[in-house]
Formats: sequence, structure tokens, C-alpha cells
Amino acid sequence: MNKRKELSPPAVGGASLLVVFAVLCMTVFALLSLSTVRANRRLTQAYVQSVKDYYAADCEAQSVLARLRAGEQPDGVTKNGDVYSYACAVSDSCVLEAEVRIHEGECTILRWQTVPSQTWEASMDMELWPGSEPWKEAF
Repeated sequence: MNKRKELSPPAVGGASLLVVFAVLCMTVFALLSLSTVRANRRLTQAYVQSVKDYYAADCEAQSVLARLRAGEQPDGVTKNGDVYSYACAVSDSCVLEAEVRIHEGECTILRWQTVPSQTWEASMDMELWPGSEPWKEAF
């Protein structure tokens, strides 16, 4: 009656592979989330800086307008009849242009707009696909 019971190890091979795969997937998703957060942070910082730059230029334009209403003509302001025009830099590539009509003590803002400070020029030196099929020429 000496029966030996042979104990077999539990079958954990499939479960272990499944757990390893799940951990690997979660690691990849965590890295993707981290890179997305970093990209969003850079974009947010650039947006915050652009808003600060715009409102600094807006404040400068408002102070020029206040001086115009007081009867002064600051440097950089051009006058055409009763219309005054001036620009305040927002960034390297953008300016805030303003046109104001001051007639008999009444001030009317005709234009208060951000515009590009540089003109865009198309580049025609781009290499284009000639239209041939090089993979067919090899055979």
C-alpha cells in the first residue's frame, strides 16, 4: 500500500505568458502617454508665450492710442488726414497693426489686427517625383 503520488507542477506557462504580454502592453501605453503629455506641455508653453506676446503688443498699442487721444504723435505713427496708423511687434513673424480715426475729439478704431511681418515666398526648388516607376525598371 505504498503508493506514491506523483505531484506534477501546476501549469502556469500560458498564464505567465499572458501576464508578461499584459505588462509589456501597459509599459508601451505608459510610454506613449508620457510622450503625449510632453508634447502637450511644449505646445501649451508655446501657446502661453504667444498669448503673453500678443497682450504685451496690445498694451503697447493701447498706450500709443492713449497718447494719440491726448494730442501727441509718438514716433512710428503715420498720419493720413485724420487717420493714424501704427504697428507694434508681437513676435518675430507677426505684428499688431492699428488704424485709428480721431476726429473732433472722437476716436474710432478702424483696424486692430495681427498680420504677418514678412511676406511669404514660394520655394520652387523642391524635387518632385518624375513619374517613372523605378521598381519596374529593375526587372
